[in-house]
Amino acid sequence: EKLRILNKIVQAEEFENFLHTRYVGQKRFSLEGGETLITALDSIFQKCPDEGVEEIVMGMAHRGRLNVLANVMGKSPEFIFREFSENFVPDGAHGSGDVKYHLGYESVRTTSSGQQVVIHLSSNPSHLEAVNGVVEGKARARQRLRGDSDRKRVLPILVHGDAAMAGQGVVAEVFNFSKLPGYRTGGTVHVVVNNQIGFTTDPTDARSSLYCTDVAKIVEAPI
Repeated sequence: EKLRILNKIVQAEEFENFLHTRYVGQKRFSLEGGETLITALDSIFQKCPDEGVEEIVMGMAHRGRLNVLANVMGKSPEFIFREFSENFVPDGAHGSGDVKYHLGYESVRTTSSGQQVVIHLSSNPSHLEAVNGVVEGKARARQRLRGDSDRKRVLPILVHGDAAMAGQGVVAEVFNFSKLPGYRTGGTVHVVVNNQIGFTTDPTDARSSLYCTDVAKIVEAPI
């Protein structure tokens, strides 16, 4: 287990180091300093079969997205690096010409115990947290398609930045959906990449609460 975690951290660091040296000046929204996100998501993914989860629907902003695509979703680094080329032409799919850190991805990953989990990473715009309601809706729809009335086989995961978690009203709105019979998904795992800054704003100037996750207390969510 420790070796698996170490391996994931090394993969995350080397990925960022390569992009920094090979594509100098390119916009990539680095995960540097937050590489433990990769181990956190991988640990959740490895645990899913033990809890009866067969499918994950995930949403996140652009910070660390390329790293997640490569080291959690299993997207080929070759395809990711191609998108950095100034001569890159998207494949024929309509709408696929968006910037690389907005695009979604779907994959089937095999855990260390040999069981498979389907993972969907939703596409997102530059508008922080706008994808949250989309992820919850997709998860609810996937549960319905699977006949999952207990809401245990499809897991929504949302990855936030610290400033957006506290500052974007849609976060509280989605929390308010969590216990409504027509919208509930059985629970969502929220992961906050806390890099102690929101664009250029320090935490002391960003919120009135002590922690960026205090908004989750409105539904008494464990933090």
